[in-house]
Amino acid sequence: MIKPPWIRSVRRALFAAGATAALAAGLLTATATTSQAATQGPCDIYAAGGTPCVAAHSTTRALYGTYNGPLYQVKRASDDTTKDIGPLTAGGVADAAQQDSFCANTSCVISVIYDQSGKGNKLTQALKGHWPGPAEGGNDNLANAFEAPITVGGHKAYGVYVAPGTGYRNNNTNGIATGDQPEGMYAIFDGTHYNAGCCFDYGNAETTGNDDGNGTMEAIYFGNSTGWGSGSGPGPWIMADLENGLFSGVNRGFNAGDPTINHRFVTAIVKGGPNRWAIRGGNAQSGGLSTFYDGVRPNATGYDPMKKQGAIILGIGGDNSNTGQGTFYEGVMTQGYPSAATEDAVQANITAAGYNSGSTSTGSLTPGSRISLKATTSPCCTTHYLRHNDTDTKVVISGITSSSPATDKADATWIVRAGLANTSCLSFESVDKPGQFLRHANYQLHLNTDSGGSSFAKDATFCPTAGNSGVGTSFQSVNFPTKYIRHYNYTAYVASNGGTKAWDNTRAWAQDTSWLTAAPWS
Repeated sequence: MIKPPWIRSVRRALFAAGATAALAAGLLTATATTSQAATQGPCDIYAAGGTPCVAAHSTTRALYGTYNGPLYQVKRASDDTTKDIGPLTAGGVADAAQQDSFCANTSCVISVIYDQSGKGNKLTQALKGHWPGPAEGGNDNLANAFEAPITVGGHKAYGVYVAPGTGYRNNNTNGIATGDQPEGMYAIFDGTHYNAGCCFDYGNAETTGNDDGNGTMEAIYFGNSTGWGSGSGPGPWIMADLENGLFSGVNRGFNAGDPTINHRFVTAIVKGGPNRWAIRGGNAQSGGLSTFYDGVRPNATGYDPMKKQGAIILGIGGDNSNTGQGTFYEGVMTQGYPSAATEDAVQANITAAGYNSGSTSTGSLTPGSRISLKATTSPCCTTHYLRHNDTDTKVVISGITSSSPATDKADATWIVRAGLANTSCLSFESVDKPGQFLRHANYQLHLNTDSGGSSFAKDATFCPTAGNSGVGTSFQSVNFPTKYIRHYNYTAYVASNGGTKAWDNTRAWAQDTSWLTAAPWS
């Protein structure tokens, strides 16, 4: 029998990728090399498996071995101009230096996430749906471009940090599955950044921005919401948002086979076809995929057949429900139902890419570094460090020593980030509460989750200056330039040198606002 040309090409490509079922056991080792990771991308593997990408989104790397177009666009606050950010080389990692240079001394948001598939399915600001967003006109916020720094293959890159109220969408797509047509999708998420809000999704949704009934969407959900479904353990879980239900298996509600999965980088997969769907997942830094569910559609009315509409969403639910949070690095949607062997090959490509948290130094005021901040006021406080409370959101100082409990040491450790409101300044993320930042509210310092708004970004940005006492460093509030981070009666504030508030007292102000950058306790 003469084999059709597409079969011959698929077999050649699968052989090159090592993605045949017979070689699946050796696949992960075979593809985890720099040369292979550089010459093919996930979408090349999907195409070889007969399920080509119809949407391919990433701010971190090219998803085809030869792709050399724009990955995403940033817009800076100083003049609202935009710049496309592409890969360093064809098929390579994003050129983050372009973003750093363009956004210097101001802030930027991610305004477009381009579709690398050639279908034109780019993601832009989600407009008002059934649920309004916090931006002008009821639209959703755009992601701060600097809030999710990582490295990929040793090169700096930025993910899409979705704070509550942030969302992206495309209601006019090309080639995305509709009705009961089969499709696959994967995404890489930050497994430590999530909440129980609805709904941090990536995938297929309603084109109307409304809840159009059971089965009108099919998207990957990641979080620990238990309102519609849940898996084993405390979460987070990979679930399927099929509208009016987050499904962890065949049943509504709890399904024990869907485990808690919280790797720093998580590969999350949902795929669906006529009366069949599956959830798979794994560690995006190493190892293979596990199948958490593979079977018939949920045993609830309205999900067989499906009535998918073919919009694409990121960070929100199909009706623009926007209280979820998470971080997205890359993801695709396919035409057709991918085989497990194809997905295993994609996972091997992902682990070979070299995702890393990017925190490479300690004890310096360099973005990505882990530090502790030591008070300098003598004699009271020279063994005290800036830390957050465990019982509330307040930020205080307290004595920390080598014999202190591990939780106290973690509370007094910070990850330095480029300033959320001004990249020439700094923000401080909690090391033990990812996604929560040091910020002032009514002049007192708290540890809070980013709300996604510009006011939070300003409240959480501090500009380092020479220590006011001549020792160490002082940290000037970006939106109250006369005020600096100060401890007063063991509580932290932003305070000026004299004023109407008790914490503006001039006594010891210079010492109280001067801090030593120390090696991290945790």
